[in-house]
Amino acid sequence: MERQLVERALNEGKGIFRLTPTWVPRSFCIPGKRLKLHPNDYYAFGANRGGIDERWFSSTTKADNGPGTTPDEGLSYIAVSGGATTDSMEKVQLKTAIELMGTEILGADVMKKHGGWVMYSKYFDNQEPLPFHIHHTDERAADVGQLGKPEAYYFPKQLNNHGGWFPYTFFGLNPGTTPDDIKRCLANWEQGDNGILDLSKAHRLVPGTGWDVPPGILHAPGSMLTYEPQRASDVFSMFESLVWQVYTPKELLWKDVPKDRREDLDYYVSLLDWEKNVDPDFHKNRFMAPKPVKAEAEMEADGYNEQWIVYKSEFFSAKELTVRPGRTVTIKDEGPYGAIVVQGYGSFGTLAINAPALIRFGQMTEDEVFVTAEAAKSGVTITNKSDRDDLVLLKHFGPRA
Repeated sequence: MERQLVERALNEGKGIFRLTPTWVPRSFCIPGKRLKLHPNDYYAFGANRGGIDERWFSSTTKADNGPGTTPDEGLSYIAVSGGATTDSMEKVQLKTAIELMGTEILGADVMKKHGGWVMYSKYFDNQEPLPFHIHHTDERAADVGQLGKPEAYYFPKQLNNHGGWFPYTFFGLNPGTTPDDIKRCLANWEQGDNGILDLSKAHRLVPGTGWDVPPGILHAPGSMLTYEPQRASDVFSMFESLVWQVYTPKELLWKDVPKDRREDLDYYVSLLDWEKNVDPDFHKNRFMAPKPVKAEAEMEADGYNEQWIVYKSEFFSAKELTVRPGRTVTIKDEGPYGAIVVQGYGSFGTLAINAPALIRFGQMTEDEVFVTAEAAKSGVTITNKSDRDDLVLLKHFGPRA
């Protein structure tokens, strides 16, 4: 039955799937309320689960949110039939579709090399900064049966009408910091602020730019809404004990640490990529300004502009595509990708697309799609049906075959 649903969606969309919205709460976050979710729905999972401050895209990765996590939390669904709500339609998980028909969806080369869709993207939308934390390298993640997690940030102008309470991110460690400095901070966890931010530097977040964050780099994300392509993993360890006078439960420090290493301060130091953390050229090596995919004059003459916005990781990449008012373009890409509409309306292949102003929890939208390998290589025809407004999409790609 599920295979028939996938085949139907594949045929009806001519290689393009429409995806349903995927919402994720975090108990340690305060929603920034820039996700376009209805104000009454930010605690739709229940107040005990925390507010919704993430929306995941093209995800075959289950969220790791503790014992209250729902069975399909974080997983994207392909919408097969129509319906105003996600509960009133036929649908199938993108993860299931790829398990059943991975070659038809991702291409034989990607399936042979990677075995599936090994990235996802999301909006992270927090009102205040997060604790200073890391995502594990492959070596350390393997200790708990997971994969390492590189990620990247981009700050869409359309979704950052305000910067939240602290639009600055701490990245890495000051040159000269020692492992003993880290161990001293962790040993002081229960004494209030453990002072670990004193070892780092904050960078102002600028809409329309981004950052590359390999695994093992300490970072305390700021309060701008962030588009985050990342590897298919949800592994992390919090290193900061107090954020704006709010206590970080120590369980979040050892969440992805083997039980027999939870009191081993040297083990926590081993989670860090030391060279990258203390890099004196951190900004030069990790900051990402947009780069045009080809000559801008040539693109503008054809009615569009496309920029690389994430391009420093081997595990994923991303583009921002702008189609000018009233124009139709056909865009070819080398491999499969997911996309989210951030501005405007029009058509994307055979599908209508638009950027909604307000979304109820459980409501179906027309702003998210997934493009199969064959459709991407053949080219997707996109029309901006507005006479005045740009049509803008963010496109996230997995690693190349």
